[in-house]
Amino acid sequence: MTTMARLETPFVSTLPGRYYYDPAIYEMELERIFSQMWVCVGRADAITGAGAYEVVTVGRESIIVIRGRDDVLRAFLNVCRHRGARLCNEASGKLKGSIQCRYHAWTYGLDGRLIGAPNVLSDEQFERALFGLLPVALEVWEGLIWLNLGDDPASIEDQLNEPIIERFGGYAAFARYDVGNLKVGKRIAYDMQANWKLVLENFMECYHCGPMHPEFCRLLPGYKTGDVSDYVNGEAVSLAENVEAFTITGKASRPPLPGLLQEDLRHYYGFVLQPNVLLNLLHDHVVMHWLIPNGPGRTVIMCDWLFDPQVMARADFDPMDAVEIFDIVNRQDWEVCELTQLSMGSKAYQSGGVYVPEERHIRAFADFVLERVR
Repeated sequence: MTTMARLETPFVSTLPGRYYYDPAIYEMELERIFSQMWVCVGRADAITGAGAYEVVTVGRESIIVIRGRDDVLRAFLNVCRHRGARLCNEASGKLKGSIQCRYHAWTYGLDGRLIGAPNVLSDEQFERALFGLLPVALEVWEGLIWLNLGDDPASIEDQLNEPIIERFGGYAAFARYDVGNLKVGKRIAYDMQANWKLVLENFMECYHCGPMHPEFCRLLPGYKTGDVSDYVNGEAVSLAENVEAFTITGKASRPPLPGLLQEDLRHYYGFVLQPNVLLNLLHDHVVMHWLIPNGPGRTVIMCDWLFDPQVMARADFDPMDAVEIFDIVNRQDWEVCELTQLSMGSKAYQSGGVYVPEERHIRAFADFVLERVR
């Protein structure tokens, strides 16, 4: 009997198909990724004024993110401590000064303390301090709200700094974009019938850019070949020689962001902040996506176009030349992600597919998922 040695190959395998549709695997991802890591749930400046709140979902939990009388954002599980009723059912709103359960009128302050419980608070054996709303760890990083359901979460910098330093070779270049002080000029919500991991994998590579994104490649021709190895390792992609800005016309209608250096101009950086943020840095605006998994085969994607607030204050400010081009790219991406999702249950993909050399770096993300869910 003879044995054949397996040859080294630049082609590495993807995750098996079931990782993109199996409800059991999805539940493990909710438990071991989204319930243990810092997860982005939106922008801090969207919740303004005492009593303003948003209800978000992280893992299996509904969470109230609310601004207190002291202007501090806090997060609490959206559960009454009495009998477990859901407290806030609207996606967002503004409370007059407290959170009250409709079931038995237990009432909580904006800081989560129990301040009212009919016929109970006067009972000497009742320790009200033990029955406040359960808090969720919250941090505001670069204007974004991040939540962590873990009992003893690690520092948010431990999670977010590494991919930034890896992409830029340090933190200073990213800091010049001053993302936290930019404002939303436009937001679009996309509801896509595909697994959240397909969205991240698609964003991480540009092997598809030539056939799928002619408008994108016209502005950023460095992506046309699909080889992003230099860009993954710190380099920026330059605009085409005849292009002034990343807009639908290629013309510049805004000045560069104020903190940038000459060396930053006419460049594009794209990178992932796991588990659910995609950042696109351009010299006159920033595009940010955050993903909300909503089942094994569905993902809601929120996309914000961010601009310098001083530019937005101008009477002639119009974000649509920047919005239009990236909206085209988004919709092209979502289309192919949905086409891929349709085949994940096929026996042809039972063992998965392959990443070609231009996509090989995605395997690190697949290994991250495997390490978490196993």
